[in-house]
Amino acid sequence: MTWNKFLQPDLILQGSVLKLTPEIVRNNGLNGLVLDVDETLVPIKTANASSELRQWVEQMRSIASLYLVSNNLSESRIGNIARSLDLPYHLGAAKPSRRKIREALKVMDLPPQEVGMVGDRLFTDVLAGNRLGMFTILVEPIIHPDVALTSHPIRNFEVWISELLGVSMGRQ
Repeated sequence: MTWNKFLQPDLILQGSVLKLTPEIVRNNGLNGLVLDVDETLVPIKTANASSELRQWVEQMRSIASLYLVSNNLSESRIGNIARSLDLPYHLGAAKPSRRKIREALKVMDLPPQEVGMVGDRLFTDVLAGNRLGMFTILVEPIIHPDVALTSHPIRNFEVWISELLGVSMGRQ
């Protein structure tokens, strides 16, 4: 597989994870979602899930198995968010490593092709999901205003490198 295939999301959403609807999940034959946490579900400096996110999780839970997989090492932060959403989780995933995502798939008892890997980063979330044969969904990051200037350059650099490698970043 070429680099552009490894980095090409199957779906690029215009907006945050909250734009991912049950219809999109069903239409793509997904029975599960592995969700990144930082800047995918909550801003990096926020320790709690928003009421909108809690509603979204309840809506998604009715049609798909959900599992959080984060690179973050903070048990207190990721554990608190996971418990507030009543979701299983792995932290310290070191994505694009596939190990903890494989563990999540095993717990979910679903094959990779039936699970969406949802995240805001190409070089971690999308790359890991594509390496496993998952349906990858790139969302726009949810950025806390205090860190907006320091986090966007990383994502912008990833997008720029990916486009140089032939990845199409057309949004849906």
